[in-house]
Amino acid sequence: MSSETAINTLRFLAVDAVQKANSGHPGMPMGAAPMAYVLWTKFLNFDPTRPDWADRDRFVLSAGHGSMLLYGLLHLSGYELGIEELKNFRQWGSLTPGHPEAGHTPGVETTTGPLGQGFAASVGMAIAERHLAARFNKPGFELVDHYTYSIAGDGCLMEGVSSEAASLAGHLGLGKLIVLHDDNKITIEGSTDLAFCEDISKRFEAYGWQVLTVADGNDLGAIEAAINEARAETDKPSLIRVRTEIGYGSPAKQGSAGAHGSPLGAEEVVASKKNLGWPIEPAFYVPDEGKAPFAARGEAGKALHAEWDKKLEEYCAANPELGGEFKRLMAGDLPEGWTDALPSFDADAKGIASRAASGKVINALAPILPELIGGSADLAPSNNTAISGEKDFEAGAYDGRIMRFGVREFGMAAIINGMYNHGMLRPFDATFFAFTDYMRPALRLSALMGLGTIHVMTHDSIYLGEDGPTHQPVEHLPSLRAMPGLSIIRPADANETAVAWRVALEHKNKPTILVLSRQNLPTLDRSVYASAEGVERGGYILKEADGGAPKAIIISSGSEVHLALEAAKSLEAEAIPTRVVNLASWDLFEAQGDDYRASVLPSSVTVRTAVEAAHPLGWDHYVGQRGNVVGMETFGASAPAEVLAKEFGFTVENVVSKVKAQL
Repeated sequence: MSSETAINTLRFLAVDAVQKANSGHPGMPMGAAPMAYVLWTKFLNFDPTRPDWADRDRFVLSAGHGSMLLYGLLHLSGYELGIEELKNFRQWGSLTPGHPEAGHTPGVETTTGPLGQGFAASVGMAIAERHLAARFNKPGFELVDHYTYSIAGDGCLMEGVSSEAASLAGHLGLGKLIVLHDDNKITIEGSTDLAFCEDISKRFEAYGWQVLTVADGNDLGAIEAAINEARAETDKPSLIRVRTEIGYGSPAKQGSAGAHGSPLGAEEVVASKKNLGWPIEPAFYVPDEGKAPFAARGEAGKALHAEWDKKLEEYCAANPELGGEFKRLMAGDLPEGWTDALPSFDADAKGIASRAASGKVINALAPILPELIGGSADLAPSNNTAISGEKDFEAGAYDGRIMRFGVREFGMAAIINGMYNHGMLRPFDATFFAFTDYMRPALRLSALMGLGTIHVMTHDSIYLGEDGPTHQPVEHLPSLRAMPGLSIIRPADANETAVAWRVALEHKNKPTILVLSRQNLPTLDRSVYASAEGVERGGYILKEADGGAPKAIIISSGSEVHLALEAAKSLEAEAIPTRVVNLASWDLFEAQGDDYRASVLPSSVTVRTAVEAAHPLGWDHYVGQRGNVVGMETFGASAPAEVLAKEFGFTVENVVSKVKAQL
């Protein structure tokens, strides 16, 4: 029987790969193979030769530890993932890492493994599909019409991020989102009853989901019927609870935690193959009958893609302006001359907060960047992220570009990862900088994937004042600077904020955090100081020393740049020529050539002082030792900003004293 052969092919590709690697998770693929078979051979639309086809269905293996299930599906379906790659599972240089990685393995839609984030990314993909469909589809031309499917495990549903995302998905009525729950009731420690006994069905029904149940995970007809029923429900996302047995087919380990995260063992591999009537040798056996259903679906997908390409050309002929825009978004290009829309700000001693400047930039760019979509975690009035004249993205109004994420910071960041993964959108999110603590796991995955997501983080220091230390970020700048692949820009005024937005939008392969102030920052007179364009290089000479070569350099970022300028003025009044360097982005500065960095911070000038209202960790790289930093060694306090500045030493007198101590 071809279905049974195909399912067992999936199972034993996983078993053999884990056994050969002596590492991995065989149990989930063994139990979930039937539902994956039904989904991939009867429903999923994809073109294995063009994994980037815009209207493909999206599949996310949220339970990423079961990665060999996905690799087996991709191999059998005709993606560029040869059998040798499966044999090199979890090995250096292979396309089959321990957990799926987007951009690394053809056909992997998003990086998963940290449980629950794949679920949330699926919500983001479903949001993107609905938004693009609402904007571009015309009668007779449904260019955007696909589903988002995910397989999630018990652990995914335990994680809070899935709760945040599921709640929003239900509120938005994302009817083209279908999650299959691999309901095997086993985690690493044993039965889920050890810590997880809630009624999942009632929980998801309360979120506004349709919940369906398949009592036997090997009942292919019931799985198919459930997916059809889920597809028929257009106003609610669907959770299909499929009761499976982890390690299905293993006489000794089926249904137990022993099948979860370690190889079956040589003897149990043999016993399992005998139990399911599978050849013991050779390993990685792929009979024609086992591959045929997957390959046939791949061929059908190629034909669907070809038909869609013709439809796209007809659409472009009938709707040339929209068609051109659609193709531009598919290519990921920004429109020609888009930077002309960036606002410029006149010099102003009073100035504006960089969060307010950011809001002006968003609203200046939104009319010419229709791909720009986003919002805040219930903080839009504080983050200044609302797009004037735009609608909310809501059920029944999916063409809106204002996202209302609610108080769900982790879910928000994971969702915009999925929106970016989907393609054709440039999503942004926003909250207070201190709350990046809630978002960090999703920020990390965006950096690992190289996504061009944008995070507007306001209220960036102790200067937010009276809200106190719970809301005052202190350690956040140095801790996030340590994350590879993440760009952090802390602009010093409104014009630098506009440049920071430009740089962030030009970053297609790295996420950017814009670290913005609550309080007003003077808008610098650029006829006196260097151009704000210097921000694109991360660090630049904002003010050169008066009267020749500098004897001292003050380095700063954000709001403290203005303090650095005042301190330099005081020092030069005492005949100490002082250069001020704005180091708005460490990562961008370090990406510059040695010659440029040496021109900004010459080794000949050893008297260096850093000023930043954050923990000084890392500044010794630029100023020699931590004692040369005016920073925060403790948490902040609740008081007016000007009081905090004095109490924590952010004064001209203290900065001057630090400089003089080195002289």
